[in-house]
Amino acid sequence: MTHTGRQTTNTSNVLCVIMGGGQGTRLFPLTKDRAKPAVPLAGKYRLVDVPISNCINSGFRRIYVLTQFNSTSLHRHISQSYKFDQFSSGFVEILAAQQTLTDASWYEGTADAVRKNLVHFFNHEFDYLLILSGDQLYRMDFRRIIAQHVETNADVTVATKPVPRAAAQSLGIMQITEDRRIVRFVEKPKDAALLDSLRLQPEWHEKLGIREPGEWFLASMGIYVFNRNVVRTLLDNTLPDFGKHIIPRAIQTHRVCSYVFQGYWEDIGTIRSYFEANLDLVSELPRFNFFDMSAPIFTRPRFLPASKINGAQVDHAVVADGCIINPCKISYSIIGVRTIIGAGTELNRVVALGCDYYEMLESIEEHERAGKPRIGIGAGCRIENAIIDKNARIGNNVIISPAGKPENLDHPLYYIRDGVVIVPRNGMIPHGMVI
Repeated sequence: MTHTGRQTTNTSNVLCVIMGGGQGTRLFPLTKDRAKPAVPLAGKYRLVDVPISNCINSGFRRIYVLTQFNSTSLHRHISQSYKFDQFSSGFVEILAAQQTLTDASWYEGTADAVRKNLVHFFNHEFDYLLILSGDQLYRMDFRRIIAQHVETNADVTVATKPVPRAAAQSLGIMQITEDRRIVRFVEKPKDAALLDSLRLQPEWHEKLGIREPGEWFLASMGIYVFNRNVVRTLLDNTLPDFGKHIIPRAIQTHRVCSYVFQGYWEDIGTIRSYFEANLDLVSELPRFNFFDMSAPIFTRPRFLPASKINGAQVDHAVVADGCIINPCKISYSIIGVRTIIGAGTELNRVVALGCDYYEMLESIEEHERAGKPRIGIGAGCRIENAIIDKNARIGNNVIISPAGKPENLDHPLYYIRDGVVIVPRNGMIPHGMVI
């Protein structure tokens, strides 16, 4: 689409809703005491910054975030990050699930969450409701999906992405006609014959801009556009979920079209996908580019000093603001805000989420007297394939590695998920411990 085509899209007639997700059990223990959208990302951001930034960069400034679990840190982050001036009609507002005198239930699913907030939404003037997920990493100009939605005269548009056969088995797969109308939707198809019937025909590859050879399937991205008058009709039931229930039914009764997205998109739903998506950012040409200033990712301004490196060997790493790094060796790692690393330590494939504050001298001395480590990563440590959550205390001469251990394990001081060791938020690993 031409630049002028994007400019003509009316951005004031779109209301955005970001789904905050459920308990986030697959991201546990990162979601032990924070909502899924509040999980830190890339050293200084949080997952929710991605969809909010995509909305702002698209000119959509009326944004609701729906959440219900552990939403305190998410509330704080959003209130400190996204303040529009009083002369604009923009807002980023959280709608947390709440029990009322007439309804004692929480959000039962994505569709149920929207249904319970329709009164809020219909207080606004809008033509299109844009529904987004709070735990995906991608960059999209939403003006394009709205423009195509209008051009195709759709009631509902579902953003889709071409995926290979292996990935198709764990996603919702669509089948479309010449005019991009969706005629079939199958959730997580495993059967080979069923997959064959859903495969994109080779002649479609060029039309959709797919240049790589191979088998391709159109997977739902969990991003939807609804016409205002269609939202009420489709939600006039008790069905809980968009992907499992509402969209498959809408295909039978309404004009549901597919918007095909070609860029990088990662659903950060598991510890392994979260870990790999973070580590991809340290490669020389990461698949997601935080340095693209034509569509920046916004977050809370912390006004921290630049990081201080007293001597280190650093190979392929992202180092956030406010860190103090003593002579150590860091490779293929993300070092989050305010991380302090002791001398002689080696980190390889480590995602350190950083700290919320600098520890006071009295606290450091008190912990030292009790034989406990200070906040940060101590001296002489060897850590690999691990996530160190916020405000963790890693003692001196600690060794952390998942090698030779089960894929999943719960220990009083740490967890292993998908073969990655996780030291939880505010966790403590004593001096000299070997994991």
